[in-house]
Amino acid sequence: MAPFATGTESPHSIEDGLRELQTTPTAEITVLASSRALIEDRLTAATIVISTTTGKIITIWHSVLSDTFFPAGTPYTDYSPHILLPGLVDAHVHLNEPGRTEWEGFWTGTRAAAFGGVTTVVDMPLNAIPPTTTVAGLKEKVAAARGKCWVDVGFYGGIVPGNVEELKPLVRAGVRGFKGFLIDSGVEEFPAVSSNDIREVFEELKDEPTTVMFHAEMLPPVAASVGDDVQTSLPPAAPTGPLEEYQTFLDSRPSSFETYAILEILSMAHLAPKLPLHIVHLSAMESIPLLRKARADGVKITAETCFHYLSLAAESIKAGDTRHKCCPPIRGQSNQDGLWDEMLERNSVIKTVVSDHSPCTPNLKLLPSHVPGSENSSTAGCCSDAGKGDFFSAWGGVSSVGLGLSILWTEAMRRGLDEDSTLLNIGRWCCSGTAKQVGLQHRKGELKVGMDGDVAVFDDDAEFEVQPSTMLFRNKCSPYEGKVLKGVVRATWLRGRRIHSRESGFVEKVGPTGELLLEPRTKA
Repeated sequence: MAPFATGTESPHSIEDGLRELQTTPTAEITVLASSRALIEDRLTAATIVISTTTGKIITIWHSVLSDTFFPAGTPYTDYSPHILLPGLVDAHVHLNEPGRTEWEGFWTGTRAAAFGGVTTVVDMPLNAIPPTTTVAGLKEKVAAARGKCWVDVGFYGGIVPGNVEELKPLVRAGVRGFKGFLIDSGVEEFPAVSSNDIREVFEELKDEPTTVMFHAEMLPPVAASVGDDVQTSLPPAAPTGPLEEYQTFLDSRPSSFETYAILEILSMAHLAPKLPLHIVHLSAMESIPLLRKARADGVKITAETCFHYLSLAAESIKAGDTRHKCCPPIRGQSNQDGLWDEMLERNSVIKTVVSDHSPCTPNLKLLPSHVPGSENSSTAGCCSDAGKGDFFSAWGGVSSVGLGLSILWTEAMRRGLDEDSTLLNIGRWCCSGTAKQVGLQHRKGELKVGMDGDVAVFDDDAEFEVQPSTMLFRNKCSPYEGKVLKGVVRATWLRGRRIHSRESGFVEKVGPTGELLLEPRTKA
């Protein structure tokens, strides 16, 4: 039986499909092929035809056709034996423009994403100034982004005290969802919400086509720690050790912060039973039973975790290495194992894996001079390190956009997981799942006829060492520097056009062609 093409009501032969393409000018299509491709949740050989006019996939054959099957001059690349994956959708990135472009920006952040096979990022409502808590703030951010994005970019709206009347207009303006904090966010222009604020938000958005997401950390009524305030507290809330020791910081953000916040959210979920809820950057495995029970009871709630929670462990973090500081914190190895166990469950509550790329300038990380990425590593000395390495005063955030696919693959292979199953899982966690999370499942996250022709060409055998040259984000300060990662993205295609390859770099003559994804969401 001849290999068939998908995208019609029934499979059709190579000859039938080629006749359809004969009338298409060669300049209007691109053909990508490989002996391995992730096509609609299965691994298969594939030849993918993408319209460069619409950017959409128009035909997929489940075999590798040679270039001779296509009209002369058709752009054609056979990437065998590398894997054609859907372009990743990183649904949690802080690009910080406008207002804090010295931390990151659309140009640098999206180039870093493209380097690692990410073709869509969704920008968090903080830490730009102004934050995306009003339509005016969204318009300012969109204006700052135009002409600078190497990949497609969507935007979240923010939930802060007093902005409930802005929420429906932001839905209409095309935000992909909303995020609020139940604990101090670290920036004064994005304050935490109270339970009363959440009730108002749920009432306002209960019938809207959106998702409400939470940074789920909250101080329990009686706690042995008061978070960052621990450094000035008296017993029993005093720090458990020196402020430059990671365990001291970890003790100050216990798992109970996450579980208490999740219980508070769940206690109000009945106010908006049709509204999808989502926990961002889940860290504590103790939260999982709470979410599993809530879902069994019919609550529409999901969770994401991050590459760093799945690959870094508290036991390995050295004193003063604040590159690892983030909130919620990176926990112990047994916690990491528990997250992996949950993700591999058939009906896991953790549906997606994201970067939570949250960079800053090196001075805000307060790194000692001997740590790579510090602001004065070339002038090491006792005086230059005064006050450095303080996990409580340093900015919290891990920089990793564009490294996530390799991080995840490296850790999965270290754990001895099946390669094919892992590829399928990565497709669900980082492509189709994240696309669904932000209401883009109709065009992103799968290699399927009618979808955007976004492709990451993945070499699963190659390795590379993370160095400044492979960290394309603005500030080269990441806990992954110096680590050897397995899996290299050889090329990244956005809507049928190659935007980056490992061999030749970015296609500078074309420039950034990323689209701003502002079409309003529709109800699932």
